Amino acid sequence: MYPDPTSITRITTIGAGPIGGGWAAHFLARGYDVTAYVHSEAERAALMAVIDTGWISLEALGLAKGASRDRLTVTTDLDAAIRDAQFIQESAPERLDLKQALYKRLGDVAPKDCIIASSTSGLMMTDIQKDCPSPERTVIGHPFNPPYLLPLVEIVGGKRTDPAAVQWAAEFYKVAGKAPLIMKKEIPGFVATRLQEALWREALHMVANGEATPEDIDNALMNGPAPRMAVQGQCMAFHVACGEGGMATNLDQFGPALKWPWTRLEAPELTQDLRDRMVDGCNQIAGGRHFEEMAAQRDREIVAVLNAIRAARG
Repeated sequence: MYPDPTSITRITTIGAGPIGGGWAAHFLARGYDVTAYVHSEAERAALMAVIDTGWISLEALGLAKGASRDRLTVTTDLDAAIRDAQFIQESAPERLDLKQALYKRLGDVAPKDCIIASSTSGLMMTDIQKDCPSPERTVIGHPFNPPYLLPLVEIVGGKRTDPAAVQWAAEFYKVAGKAPLIMKKEIPGFVATRLQEALWREALHMVANGEATPEDIDNALMNGPAPRMAVQGQCMAFHVACGEGGMATNLDQFGPALKWPWTRLEAPELTQDLRDRMVDGCNQIAGGRHFEEMAAQRDREIVAVLNAIRAARG
């Protein structure tokens, strides 16, 4: 029913923001022809800014044969953008009513063997596909930002999604240079965002209680678990940390600590005071640097980590 993932050459992206533009940059760097739909001509500059910014890092990582920004077409005509698409990556704003209307149209116009993937970070595909006339080929394809650098993409279908579409999407993303993760169940926030959110809520609690500043929290992460997490996830980090006994030793030895007050999973009340302390603390860390400067530094450093891992693995 669906084409060979290795045969795909034409990608349509929807959205001009950091995610939509980031996806366009990624697919261009992998040697695809990309048609990017933007809602209006006023969004073209924002789209190109994301692509041009990302291209610096993508060149540092190494472009695929034939990759070129010249293979990009930008259009405000949605029907034209999707009529001949072989794969659609949708990154429209996070509004359920907007996405439902969009998927109703996509389901009518896009080729019937074309998988439609949503970059949504908070909505459920069961809800998004509600009015879609061909919901069986709609899936979540949730990236991590920036999508042109971070390999993860989380994949899950809705209640009316064909399981074969989920499997096809995972195979395609792998061909396209991503690290696909097929979800076992459809849950809000997927896997990585839920883990990130738990960390974020604990950070807010510590700031709210005067236990740490935003600078303290970022210092602890950057010089503690973050470098290790570039090569080991949380589970394997604890497994390896306990020597030959592995995770069994970890759970047997540290299991009782799960009852200790080392974390607070419920979100704190987001008071104006907490909001201001978080904003002021982050502004202090930024030190007046512009967003583009900080994003460029972030990208350079991620490239260095990715290249170092690639070199270490041969």
